[in-house]
Amino acid sequence: MKLTRRHWLADALALGTLPALAPGLTQAQAALPATGGATRATPGAQALHTLFARHWDETARQSPESATYRGDHRFNDRWADVSPAADAARQARNAAWLAEARAIAPEALSATDRTSRAMFIHNLEAQQRIAAFEGWRTLSLGALFGLQQLLASVLQQMPIDTPEQRAQLLARLAAWPQRMAQEIARLERGIALGWVSPRPVLERVLAQLDRQIGTPLRQGPFFEPFSRRTPVLSEGQAQVFQAAGEVAITAHVLPAMRRLRDFVAGPYLAAAPAAGGLARQAGGAPVYADLVRQATTTALTPQQIHDTGLAEMARLHAQFRQLMAQMDLKGSFAEAVAALNAPDQFFASPEAMLEGYRAVAKRLDPEMPRLFAELPRTPYGIRAMPDHLGPGAADNYTGPPADGSGPGWYNANVLAFARRPRWALPTLVAHETVPGHHLQVARARELDGLPAFRRQGGYTAFVEGWGLYAERLMDETGFYTTPQQRWGFLQAQAFRAARLVVDTGLHAFGWSREQAIAYMVDHVGESPVFMTAEVDRYLSQPGQALAYMVGQLHILALRDQARQALGAGFDLRRFNNAVIDQGALPLDVLSTQIADWTAAERTRPAA
Repeated sequence: MKLTRRHWLADALALGTLPALAPGLTQAQAALPATGGATRATPGAQALHTLFARHWDETARQSPESATYRGDHRFNDRWADVSPAADAARQARNAAWLAEARAIAPEALSATDRTSRAMFIHNLEAQQRIAAFEGWRTLSLGALFGLQQLLASVLQQMPIDTPEQRAQLLARLAAWPQRMAQEIARLERGIALGWVSPRPVLERVLAQLDRQIGTPLRQGPFFEPFSRRTPVLSEGQAQVFQAAGEVAITAHVLPAMRRLRDFVAGPYLAAAPAAGGLARQAGGAPVYADLVRQATTTALTPQQIHDTGLAEMARLHAQFRQLMAQMDLKGSFAEAVAALNAPDQFFASPEAMLEGYRAVAKRLDPEMPRLFAELPRTPYGIRAMPDHLGPGAADNYTGPPADGSGPGWYNANVLAFARRPRWALPTLVAHETVPGHHLQVARARELDGLPAFRRQGGYTAFVEGWGLYAERLMDETGFYTTPQQRWGFLQAQAFRAARLVVDTGLHAFGWSREQAIAYMVDHVGESPVFMTAEVDRYLSQPGQALAYMVGQLHILALRDQARQALGAGFDLRRFNNAVIDQGALPLDVLSTQIADWTAAERTRPAA
């Protein structure tokens, strides 16, 4: 997704709201049936699901922002308490949750419940591990997502259909200065500990703040909920509501955002290192090791991941050369990229590009019954990303509310219309909508037999690995109908392979930012503007970018194993559902799931 809102996801992890991205479940713990939900007849199962429900409810209270994203709007009038005292209390509660889960004997549980218990325990253990890195946890300003984007992002998710919801919105705006004060105190603690985001990241943060603060109030991101059209408000009521919003933004939001801007431009930037990368940070090596473990849900070392990236890049560039010959493109890879980026390959405006995205989606939707035995019911939409994120921001996806009250959303960066060619869109849309993120996430939401933390949580290696696998599926079906569109697919794959090289380079092997940018531009063929924004994203989100290709390669390996084992009995539609029909899983758990599914398929009567 790029479900990578750095700040609120980091807080959610610290608060225990979302599953951590933790590997290491044993084969016995990870045993999963091919289908079916949990059985709750035994006292142990009842205790386990009561624990899950209490934990889910409590973490919604502790992280209201995350609750809003999952469609729980009970606490839309408040923000998480991120004070040191509240942080200590959360860690104590997590320890208590962990002890309670460990006390439930797994032997009397169903296979699904054993897996849920083991995942719950490992998630809490991962939260304990990351909590030990206090300096790292102060880095709440990211190149793409972070504190500077939190308010605007959360406001997009807040309903305004009832008087109570509109009152919640105004109360949350009034509470923003306190949330900001706590966060600035946490950043100040980071300065004292010697943990400050690198200067290029902070320069992006300042630019994002300036765009939000400098936009006329009623055209800015904070006014978005007040400018929505809703039939429950008359014209006069809407005007009263908008006037109240303008007062709240003027009195509470803009002064707080200016305080953050002044702090970042002043003492925080003064303390920032010129270069980033955990390899250059005292104490950075163990932090990166844990982040790699979380992101990939494997025990792969940075060196192994780096080498995999180099090998994948060599394989993909061999395919680039074949396509160049097919298109009669002479010269180097860079010269081929320049030829493919002719002026007629770009959209004339953001509006035209948005329509281009939607046209691709209309072609994708009819293909899905050929690829899946069962499909989710929840729809999705495609909308323009907020302008204040800038033209370098990566497209991303926002999942649907858990209660089914709204669609999923593909957030498209249409400001990139002048740099993103038409032939790149089919792969992008497949990744973010169907068969990619929306299909997988919406399907997980609808799996009633699983506890909420499994239906609504995520492991980056699974979720983003599935997104890349979705790109690959559409290549295999011939959806990319021209050599140029297939070039777009290969470029997207090369982009993720390059991440394996660059992320480990920055954070394990001491690469400079300039070295990383040059590698991305030379091997991916994307614009320097986009590649620079991506490298700055990796600087502020170490390890996250590794999950994509690691996850895809794992899913493809499992598919090859299942196809070899089942021969003519292999059904791609059933395999694809087997991958997603237990929600997002750590990769080792997914391996066990597919092994069990394969064994069951051998005994399934022929259709």
